[in-house]
Amino acid sequence: MSRTIHRMPHYKTRVVDGELDALLPHLPALSLEGSKGVGKTATASERGRTFRRLDDPAELEVIKAQPSRLIEGPPPIVIDEWQRYPASWDVVRRAVDADGSAGRFLLTGSATPTEKPTHSGAGRIVPVRMRPLTLMERGVEDPSVSLTRLLTGERPDLGGSTALALDDYTREIVVGGFPGMRHPDGRAQRAALDGYLARIVDTDLPELGIDVRNPATMWRWVRAFAAATATNTSFDKIRNAATGGEDDKPAKTTTMGYREALERLWILDDLQAWAPTRNHLQRLVAAPKHHLADPALAVRLLGLEAGALLSGQGPTSIPRDGTFLGSLFESLAAQGARVYAQAAEATVAHLRTMGGEREVDLIVVRGDGRVVALEVKLSATIEARDVRHLRWLHGQLGDDLLDAIVLTTGPSAYRRADGIGVVPLGLLGP
Repeated sequence: MSRTIHRMPHYKTRVVDGELDALLPHLPALSLEGSKGVGKTATASERGRTFRRLDDPAELEVIKAQPSRLIEGPPPIVIDEWQRYPASWDVVRRAVDADGSAGRFLLTGSATPTEKPTHSGAGRIVPVRMRPLTLMERGVEDPSVSLTRLLTGERPDLGGSTALALDDYTREIVVGGFPGMRHPDGRAQRAALDGYLARIVDTDLPELGIDVRNPATMWRWVRAFAAATATNTSFDKIRNAATGGEDDKPAKTTTMGYREALERLWILDDLQAWAPTRNHLQRLVAAPKHHLADPALAVRLLGLEAGALLSGQGPTSIPRDGTFLGSLFESLAAQGARVYAQAAEATVAHLRTMGGEREVDLIVVRGDGRVVALEVKLSATIEARDVRHLRWLHGQLGDDLLDAIVLTTGPSAYRRADGIGVVPLGLLGP
């Protein structure tokens, strides 16, 4: 099946559109997954001819009374917020088993339901992850450096310049990448993000059947998790930070429940540790680096604003190297790199040795195991000490290191004499 996608005039194309355009004509069903507010419904609606909106109580009631209505109508059939009726997954799976024609279904989901489908859907329903807007998608800059091309190993010349500076990146961190919550008025934007966070506990978790008996305890834990942004702090240390030295700490099973619940809502977006398969690197940390779906959520959870971040303020409960703004900048870089890597059929991880002697913030892994290494620096200029881990990694990997780049807040993209690239974050694109 092949058909032309006609974008609505108001719709801003997302990086994930390319993936959907490539897959939908060849696969019977896709599941567009991600946290609430990232734009899944708008993107899915660009492709649908039949719509089933399961967050509409009236439509959901009709579907429950007659589930076969879910799959009636001309394809592609968009089933929005499918987790509101978990049985819809099995309805679609059975429909695909009966007719495997391409381009039939596009499901969107903002959570993994408590009531799991009877079948995983493996081989029938292919998941596609969607994250908040990257800097390119926000329209703040036109990228001049392609991550896809870096993954070829060609080591292309790097060029381009940007007027984006530290203040601009800080503003983007604070405002965030949720399309419906990017308000020019600061108070309105803060209120939108606060409301988003409140809805998680008040509405989204209960809808999943999760009883938060002590919301205050959960909020303390989530704030401690936000303070751990871009670190691999253990969950026990996060729990201790959340209780502030109190003797009556929540049980580990309680805090693990918080973690699992927020993972099911796609609010937590941990970056897994890199496990190399083509070399003999030893003693690598296996713990993930902690990230929220968007660094703006961490900013709001901790009650910070741009001025406070620029003055070096941030949480002290979690040890870190450098400022909290530096951690948030790394989180913003990780968010964009994951979107661009996904478009190139690659994945992103992090590298850290057991003693912390060596660390590379982002390892972009190609399908054959070869990698592009990205170091993130909250700096406009790069010195020799800023690239020492990248040089060490090249010595370990040789040709398996396709390219090495430092992402900065500086004005220009270029290659150093040692071949390592320096790229302003705003100039990195798919």
